[in-house]
Amino acid sequence: MPVTAKQATRREFLNRLRSAPVPQSGVPDRAIRPPWAHHIDTQCTACGDCAPACPEGIIGLDHNQYPVVDFSKGECTFCAACVDACPEDVFDTTQEPAWQLDIAVGNTCFAEKGIYCRSCGDSCPESAIRIPPQLGGRARVIIDEEACTKCGACLSACPADAISITPQKEYSHE
Repeated sequence: MPVTAKQATRREFLNRLRSAPVPQSGVPDRAIRPPWAHHIDTQCTACGDCAPACPEGIIGLDHNQYPVVDFSKGECTFCAACVDACPEDVFDTTQEPAWQLDIAVGNTCFAEKGIYCRSCGDSCPESAIRIPPQLGGRARVIIDEEACTKCGACLSACPADAISITPQKEYSHE
């Protein structure tokens, strides 16, 4: 019987994209870096001290040993343990919001397909996600951008892998 390669799941595929290497200057960085991180390409020494310091275990290292956030492992509680562990001038905790990310709900969302699911809304610590019923029976997922901290709690809770959190297109890490 021939052996076939296991096809990557959507989450595995997207996680590989999140862990992409830090590009050369001039090319936008698409990896999600820890909150308040900037100057990754110029100040980070790739010591890796921030990853084990994260109590949530969501910070890993890309192949260049730069920190990346993996929301599939959980949410960011903004505890600043990564900031405290970093010996370099990589973090700016005065920066608000903590990071510049976009959040979107894709078409695989169960609620959008008329299936009762409130996992993302129930897991959101800021109550930034509402799923009000609509006439006709289909619910709509509404994200309050003002209240959303982009902590990732909804992403790891979504059984349909319908939520994506990505760096804002017009924002690049310095």
